[in-house]
Amino acid sequence: MTDSGALRYSPLDAEHRALGARMVPFGGWDMPIQYEGVLEEHRACREHAVVFDVSHLGSLRVEGPGGFDLLQQTLTNDLHRIAVGKAQYTHLLDPDDAHVVDDIIVWWVGDDDFIVMPNASNTDRIANAFGDGASDGTPAGGRSSRRSGFEHQLEDITASRVVLAVQGPEARARLRSIAPEAASVGRFAVQPFRWDGADGFVAGTGYTGEHGVELHVPVEVAASCWRALLEAGITPAGLGARDTLRLEAGLPLHGHELGPGITSLQAGLGWVVRFDKGPFRGSVPLAAEKERGPARRLRGLLLEGRRFPRAGYAVLVDGDPVGEITSGNFSPMLERGIALAFVPPDLADGAAVEIDIRGTPTPATVVALPFVNATPERD
Repeated sequence: MTDSGALRYSPLDAEHRALGARMVPFGGWDMPIQYEGVLEEHRACREHAVVFDVSHLGSLRVEGPGGFDLLQQTLTNDLHRIAVGKAQYTHLLDPDDAHVVDDIIVWWVGDDDFIVMPNASNTDRIANAFGDGASDGTPAGGRSSRRSGFEHQLEDITASRVVLAVQGPEARARLRSIAPEAASVGRFAVQPFRWDGADGFVAGTGYTGEHGVELHVPVEVAASCWRALLEAGITPAGLGARDTLRLEAGLPLHGHELGPGITSLQAGLGWVVRFDKGPFRGSVPLAAEKERGPARRLRGLLLEGRRFPRAGYAVLVDGDPVGEITSGNFSPMLERGIALAFVPPDLADGAAVEIDIRGTPTPATVVALPFVNATPERD
């Protein structure tokens, strides 16, 4: 929600309603959960190509000579490992207990120029983290600030653009017919993208486990871009399918696999933490956890039938609770129940467990992630 408690609306809200989308509140925004149906949209992404409106994600532009150092000392990953024209997945940690405040994609779009993309409800929180300790009198999240001597401009550009995620094995092939330069972007690469006379960006990123790109399109041309994507044979898909796709891919969702009480190491995402780059926000408590070893670890659970658990259900070993489900659903591709859960770190792949589904112990097996691999790209 906004400070006033009102829902925000995508610039493409009228387009979604014209297609008969079912709209639901999500992260303070009114967004499409489905059009024709979650299963149909899920399979369309695995087999062909879909487009999601993910404009509810935040976009913070960080510019200036201190921007690089600001991000280095605030976020967990190391920008020295990439360069201009690349994207990087990273975390923002709580400074006291190292829990994951948010997981973030950084697009390095130019010299001293970054677009930081937090989750829907976390944009203000991330802006405030970048503004902590501001000494020039500008409120955190304002257009310019100085933190620890890092001169930079920070602007929330969320309202000025839409973000369209084009995903699936045919995503680039279908996009090539209307925007060949956007279709050519490599995995985790970022480049300028021009649509209908307006300048934006395209990145080889996504949240489905499939191949694809994300288009950062100015609001004034968003509707024409959306319509062109549909005319190119790309299926509109809602956030319901995006969630089942990310679960099959074993990707974390903030508020479930990431959030208060959950660290990067517990979530099995230690690869986004680069202790060797020097101190960063939350590095001291996280290093202490690394030294003693995480007490739990996020794992995949594969059920034997079509039943699936919900978040909060207990994981049992020999009848005793040892962990908790964070996300669960029916897998359209495996046609079985699947789940993510925090369990003891010594539970190996292949271990038999049970899940308490409304009082009924239901057999499951600990498995390596992802549950479903990406479909090979098709021209």
